[in-house]
Amino acid sequence: MTSCMPTVYGPSVPHSTLQRQFVFVFTVVPVDYSSHCERRNMGKGVYLSKALAVTCVVLAVAAVATIIALSVVYAQEKAKNAEVHLSTIAPSSTTTTTTTDPGPQEPWQSYRLPDSLSPVTYNITLWPRLEPNTDGLYIFSGNSTVVFKCVKETDLILIHSNKLNFTMFDGFHAKLKGLNGNAPSLKESRLEVPTQYLVIKLNSPLQAGSTYELFTEFVGELADDLGGFYRSEYFEDKVKKIVATTQMQPTDARKAFPCFDEPAMKATFYMTLIHPHGTVALSNGMNHDPVNITLDGQSVIQTSFEPTEIMSTYLLAFVVCDFAYIGTKPGAEVLIRIWARRKAIQEGQGDYALEKTGPILSFFENYYNSPYPLTKSDQIALPDFSAGAMENWGLITYRETALLYNEGVSSNGDKEWVATVISHELAHMWFGNLVTMRWWNDLWLNEGFATYVSYLGAHHAEPTWNMKDLIVLNEIIGVMGVDALASSHPLSSREQDILKPEDINGLFDSITYSKGAAVLRMLSEFITEKVFSQGLHTYLEEFKYKNTVYQDLWKHLQMAVDKAGINLPESVESIMNRWILQMGFPVVTIDTTTGQITQKHFLLDPESEVHTPSEFNYEWIVPITWMKPGRAEEQYWLLKKEDSNNNMTIGGANDWLLANINMRGFFRVNYDSQNWEHLLAKLSSKHADIPVINRAQIIDDAFNLARAKIVDTTLALRTTKFLNKEVEYMPWQTARSNLNYFFLMFDRSELYGPMQAYIKKQVTPLFQYFENLTLNWTKVPEKHTDQYNEVNAISMACSTGVAGCQELTSGWFKQWMANPADNIIISNLRSTVYCSAIAAGGVEEWDFAWEMYRNATIASEAEKLMYALSCAKEPWLLNRYLQYCLDPEKIRKQDATFTIVYIASNPIGQSLAWDFIRSNWGHIFNDYGGGSFSFGRLINGVTKRFSTEFEYNQLLQFKEDNVGQLGSAAWSLEQALERTKANMKWVSENKQKTYEWFINESKTSLSSEV
Repeated sequence: MTSCMPTVYGPSVPHSTLQRQFVFVFTVVPVDYSSHCERRNMGKGVYLSKALAVTCVVLAVAAVATIIALSVVYAQEKAKNAEVHLSTIAPSSTTTTTTTDPGPQEPWQSYRLPDSLSPVTYNITLWPRLEPNTDGLYIFSGNSTVVFKCVKETDLILIHSNKLNFTMFDGFHAKLKGLNGNAPSLKESRLEVPTQYLVIKLNSPLQAGSTYELFTEFVGELADDLGGFYRSEYFEDKVKKIVATTQMQPTDARKAFPCFDEPAMKATFYMTLIHPHGTVALSNGMNHDPVNITLDGQSVIQTSFEPTEIMSTYLLAFVVCDFAYIGTKPGAEVLIRIWARRKAIQEGQGDYALEKTGPILSFFENYYNSPYPLTKSDQIALPDFSAGAMENWGLITYRETALLYNEGVSSNGDKEWVATVISHELAHMWFGNLVTMRWWNDLWLNEGFATYVSYLGAHHAEPTWNMKDLIVLNEIIGVMGVDALASSHPLSSREQDILKPEDINGLFDSITYSKGAAVLRMLSEFITEKVFSQGLHTYLEEFKYKNTVYQDLWKHLQMAVDKAGINLPESVESIMNRWILQMGFPVVTIDTTTGQITQKHFLLDPESEVHTPSEFNYEWIVPITWMKPGRAEEQYWLLKKEDSNNNMTIGGANDWLLANINMRGFFRVNYDSQNWEHLLAKLSSKHADIPVINRAQIIDDAFNLARAKIVDTTLALRTTKFLNKEVEYMPWQTARSNLNYFFLMFDRSELYGPMQAYIKKQVTPLFQYFENLTLNWTKVPEKHTDQYNEVNAISMACSTGVAGCQELTSGWFKQWMANPADNIIISNLRSTVYCSAIAAGGVEEWDFAWEMYRNATIASEAEKLMYALSCAKEPWLLNRYLQYCLDPEKIRKQDATFTIVYIASNPIGQSLAWDFIRSNWGHIFNDYGGGSFSFGRLINGVTKRFSTEFEYNQLLQFKEDNVGQLGSAAWSLEQALERTKANMKWVSENKQKTYEWFINESKTSLSSEV
C-alpha cells in the first residue's frame, strides 16, 4: 500500500502530488508526512469534556440503533433466490459478550488466531445496495462459505468478524458441514467484539486432517468510513453517484465477510457480486459473463469471477461502479485496464497511467526474473480512498490523484506521483502478494521494499527525471528526522508486540516505508544492484504463494553474495540485523587530523532517554563510502564503536574529505572543525566539485548535528551561504526544510525580520535565474528538478518581498478570477500562485478559490486549491475552513485531517487548528475511526511549532483527557511530547546566537543593496 501522501519534507504541499510546489507565505512550515502516508491515523477536547461526554453517549446510542436497524432491514431485504444461495431465514438478535475475567486468557481473548485451522477456499456472494433504504442506511447483504482444514484437533472455531449482523440458524450464527464425514454439532456461538471474532463452540472436536465447510449469512453497513466494504460518493453532471468499494488492509476484510483475517492464512477466493443494471462489477480475478437475474423482486446483474491465486485476505478487492475504462489492445499478454469516472476517462486522464503501466510491469518482470503471476491488471481511481493506493492482486485501487493525470492541468509533481505510486503498487505484485510477510511486525519487508524499488521502476519509465537521486530527498532525509527521536521504533518488531488492529495501523509510518527503503537501498549499494536482484529471484521462487520472515530474505541475499564472490566483513544477516532490529542510526565522526572514526547513536535531543533496549547496544556495522578532491576512495567498513584509518586524513588548505557519497548509507557524518571549514570553503569557491546530493547532505547533516548540540548552530547556518550561487533543486529544498525549523521556532519573535532579509538575499539570484531561463515566466524548464526549483524560487521570493514577485502571482490569479473558464497559470506553478494570491488577498479571493475547488473535476487541481485555501491571513476565514472539515459534503473524509494540518502550517492558523481538534477530537475520532492512517499525522502536523512549557502542558492535558481514545495517534503524541521538550531546550540555547547571526547577515544584505 502506498501511504496516503507522499513522503515530502518541507513546506506544506498538496498531499497527493509529491510536488515541490512549496509556498513561502508568512513562513513556510514543514509538514511531516512521515507518520505513513504512508499510510497510509482523534479524543475529546480539553475544555469541553462535559459536552463531549454527552456526544459520546449520543454516538453510542446511535451505534446501537444502527445495529437494531440493520437487523430489521435485513429481515426486509433478505435474499430469496437460491441461485445465489441467499437464505430465507430472518436473523434473530445476536448476543455480544465481552470477557472481563482477569483470570487465564481464553483463546477468543487473544488477538491472534490459534494454529488449529487453516482456510482453503472462500466462496463469497455480496449484494451492495447503492441506494439508501427507508431508514436512510446503505447496506450490503451476503453469504460466505469457507472451506478449512483442521490442523490440530479442537472443539473451537474462531473466525474474524467485525460489524456484521448474522442470520441465525437454529439459534447459531453459522452452519457447519464436514467434507470428509460428519461435522460436530454446534454447542454455542457468539460475537466477541473486543477481539473481533465469531466464536463457535462445538459439542465434539474437529478431527486433525479433516476438511470442513462453514456457512454464514450476514448484513453489514455500506458506510463511508473508508474501510472494509464501503461506499464512495461523487457527483457527475449534478447527479450523485455511489461506488461500492473496498480497503481490506490491514484488518478490515472481516468487515466485509467472516474470515481468517491474518496474512499467513492464505486461501483461494471465489467471488460473486450482485449489482444494479448500468453498473459494472470488478474483483481480483477476471469476470465471467454477467447474468441477469431477479432477486427479491428486483432485476439485477450477477457477476462471478475467476478464482484468485492463493493469497491473503487483505489483498481481496471488489468494486461496483458505473466507471469507464481504457485498456490494452485485444491479444495483449497481460490485460491492463485503467478505470475511473466516465468524464475522467473521456478527458484522457487515464492515458498516462496506461502508457506507463506496461513498461513498469515489464521492468519488474526483468528485475525479479519472474513473470507477472496474473493475466490482468486492473487499476481503478476512486473518489474516496484513505491511502494513496492499495496493491490488491489484480485490482489495484488508488486515490484519483495517484492514478489520473491531465496534461495542461496537472503538474510535473502530479505526474511523478502517478508514476511512483503505480511503480510502488506493481512492485507488490511479487514482493508482498506472491510472497507475503508472515505477520504485520515485518510490514517493513513489504512496504520498505516496494518504496525502494518504486524509484527504480519510475526511473525506467521516466529516465530523465533522476528518480534514483530523488529518493534521497523524498524518503531518506525526512525519515532521519523521525528516526532520531528516542520515541522511534525498530523496523522489525517482535510478533508479540504487534497484536491489536491499532498496533498494526501504527506501523504504517515513515519508519516502515522510508527507513525500510533507505536500508534496503544501502544493502543494494554495497552488494550491488545486480546481486540484490539475483537474491530476490531465488527468494521469490522458493516462497511463492507462501509467507516469510525477514531472515528468509537475508538467507537468499547471502546466497547471491556468495555466488558472486563478494567479500563482506560479516554476513548479510549480521550486518542488516543491526539496522532493522534496533531503532535509530549512528552519527559517524571522522577526525581528519588523526584518521580516528567513531560512531554513536544519533539523537536530536541528546538528553532524551532511550527506553527501548538493543541487543547490539546501539552500534552498527557501517559501510562508509568517501572521497577526497577529484576521486572516490575505497569503501571502508566501521565494525565497532571506534576505529582509525590513516588514509582518512587531509593535509593542505585545499584538501578536504567527504563521507557517505550520494548518501548511500543511512547515517549522519560529522567532521573535525578543520574539515568543516575546508568543506565550507569549497562550497563557497566551487560548489560543483561536491556532488549535488552531498551538497544537500552537508546542509542536512549540519543542521541536525546542530540541533543535537554536536556542532554550533552558526556552522549549520553557514552551510546555506553558498546558495546564492546554487541553482540545483536538492540543496535548495534541503536548506528550505531545515530553515523552516527556524521559522517554526521564531516566526512570532524579533528574529522573523532578519531571517526574511537573509532569505531574500539568498533567493534573489535564483528568482532572476529562472526569470531568464523561462523567458520571463513564459516557458516551462526542460529539466524535471528545475521545474521544482522554479517553484522554490517564486514562493520564497514572493514571501520575502523580492521585487515584482507578488505582483506577478496576484496578477495571474486576478486574470483567472476575471475569466474563470480560462486558467492561464502554468500547471506547475498553480499551487504556489494560488497560495500566494490568497495570502495577499481577502475574502473575495478565498471565496473564488472555494468555488473553483467545489467545481473542480480534476482531483489534482482540487487538491492544489484545497491546500491554497489554508494560506489565508484572516482568522475568521481559517476558522470557517476548519468547520468545513467536519462536513463531508464540503471536505471529503479522506482529506479532512490533511486540511487541518495545512491550516495548522499557517502561523495564523496553528492555534486555531489546535483549539479545533481539542474541541472536536471525540467527534472526529468516533466518526472517522480510530484506525484511520491520518490521525498520527494530524498530531504531528498541528504540534510542530510547539516550543513552550505552556504548550507542553497542553499536550500532557490532551493525553490525559483522551486516554483510550487516541488509537494510532498515540505514538505520534509521544513523539510530539518529546519533540516539544527538545524544541524548548533548543530555543532557550540558540535564540540569541541565531538572532545575532541573522542580524549580521541581514546587515550585509542591506549594505549590498544600497
